Amino acid sequence: MVRDAQPPSQARVRGASLGLPADGPGSLAGFGPRAAAFLVDAFGAALVAGLFTAPQLPGNWSLLTFGVLTAGTLVAFGQTPGMRLLGLRLAHPRPGHRLASWRAVVRTVLLMLLVPALVVDANGRGLHDRLTDTAVVRERA
Repeated sequence: MVRDAQPPSQARVRGASLGLPADGPGSLAGFGPRAAAFLVDAFGAALVAGLFTAPQLPGNWSLLTFGVLTAGTLVAFGQTPGMRLLGLRLAHPRPGHRLASWRAVVRTVLLMLLVPALVVDANGRGLHDRLTDTAVVRERA
C-alpha cells in the first residue's frame, strides 16, 4: 500500500513549533551552514591561540580560546564570527533582548563537548540549543 503524501496543511514545517518561518530570514539554519560556522570559529580560535603559543602548537589553548571567543561574541553581537560569515545568528527566546551571559556560557560549554550538538530534535536543533532555549537561524535569504 502506497501512502499519499500529507496535504500541505498537515505537512510538518521545521521551526513552526518555535514560531519561526519555514524559509528565508529567521528560519532555522540547516546542519551544513551551522557545521561550517563551527569549523570557521574553531579554525579562527586555533589561529588566535597559535599567536600566543608559537612556535609550539596551541593544543588545549585553542579550546579555551574557542570558548571565550564564542561566548563573548554571542553575548556582544548575537553571533560568532563564523555565523556572521555564513549569514547566521542566534535567536534569543525573547526577541529584542540581549542574550544572557549564562545562556552563552552553557551553550558554548555544551558545544565544546560536541556530542550535545549532534543530538538533534525534529527541528534540527542541538541539545545545546534546546537547553538554553535558543536556535541558530538564517539572517539573510
